Amino acid sequence: MFGGRLVSILRRSQAQNRIYKLIRDGSSSSRVSDPSSASSRFSHGFNSFNHKGSHIPSFRGMSTTAAVCVENKEGLKLLVTAGPRAQKMVGIWLFGSAAWVFSMVVLGGVTRLTRSGLSMTDWKFTGSLPPLSDEDWLLEFEKYKQSPEYKRVNKGMNIEDFKFIYWMEYAHRMWGRALGIMFALPFSYFLRKGYITVRLGLRLSALFALGAGQGLIGWWMVKSGLEEPASEYVQPRVSPYRLTAHLTSAFVIYCGLFWTALSVVMPEPPAESVAWVRGAAKVKRLALPVSLLVGITAVSGAFVAGNDAGHAYNTFPKMGDMWIPDDVFSMKPLIRNFFENTSTVQLDHRILATATLISIGGLWWSTRKLDIHPAVRSLIGSTLGMAALQVTLGISTLLSYVPVSLGTAHQAGALTLLTFMILLNHTTRRPSMSLLKSLPSVARTT
Repeated sequence: MFGGRLVSILRRSQAQNRIYKLIRDGSSSSRVSDPSSASSRFSHGFNSFNHKGSHIPSFRGMSTTAAVCVENKEGLKLLVTAGPRAQKMVGIWLFGSAAWVFSMVVLGGVTRLTRSGLSMTDWKFTGSLPPLSDEDWLLEFEKYKQSPEYKRVNKGMNIEDFKFIYWMEYAHRMWGRALGIMFALPFSYFLRKGYITVRLGLRLSALFALGAGQGLIGWWMVKSGLEEPASEYVQPRVSPYRLTAHLTSAFVIYCGLFWTALSVVMPEPPAESVAWVRGAAKVKRLALPVSLLVGITAVSGAFVAGNDAGHAYNTFPKMGDMWIPDDVFSMKPLIRNFFENTSTVQLDHRILATATLISIGGLWWSTRKLDIHPAVRSLIGSTLGMAALQVTLGISTLLSYVPVSLGTAHQAGALTLLTFMILLNHTTRRPSMSLLKSLPSVARTT
């Protein structure tokens, strides 16, 4: 029902926007400028917001039944109508939303590493005010005292220390709710103005729904840490499966927002010659499997966090005195070891991280002689540098017994590396037919 209503609103608003543009321009179609101008500007610092030469959609007729996306006569699909100004506004909003999600991931890492996530023992979808009086604080503290974490880990904690972990968790939850408001209000505004196409509207609605569900996933995760552990010798902690689901969902939301923002401000990839387009296609074939490996490595890192595996085997490159611990397959059935066995989970992450660095290094080596756009070449080099930094952060975090600062930086580094891979895949996608037809065989040099 909601999807159908959204499509109806989008179609109606787009039709009204088309009529306005036709009256304003005094013609039945909008002009399409040189399609290569946006690409040439991209090579100078990825400055895609100034789209003086970006494609303006050509509208055919004034029917109230809008197309799934705005499309010019050469087949270029745009996600935002109403010209460069609307494109810039929507782009800024989406990049801002992606940055907010990034900060949520960082704040979530700090909350986990300071063991603050289990300080709030109840949850409301709409949120609630924090304790405002000494009596309120004592009441919340009494609730926490009934939790397994207090009884087994923090017994004897004073109320000032409790306030610190409570504020950390409260800030994390409210920051997420603030993101929902910050996303929903501009979304409603752009819908009313008719800037957003049906395709973009449906995509953003799906991301918004996933963001709303992220709060439920977070509480589902926290609940697992409020249950009594199976053994008296086991410290209370959240389920590694649920923590991984929570972190992976945040990564998916971020990647979706960032890719969509890039698609809004850069409808065409940087391409100034047919040779560069062919080179980008070769890079794309290599970048896709590497991107998949980066994602799998990030997910394996979530299992390391969920099992507190970073506090074991704080040596490198060996794990203690061995390359492979004896107990890597000690759990039954065998598959459990890859998700619940501390030794196996850490070994997996080490292998995947090393494979990721080698793969990105191989990507750089394989493309060093290709005829590709300078922006793409720069991205590949930057990605390799970020991968090396991320591995260095991971090793430093392990050797230092996972301090909050390095642990948080390592988690942020994983998302940063993923950002570079998204950007690389986006800039190497195939251009539209209109742009291909306008390109020379070889790039002009000055």
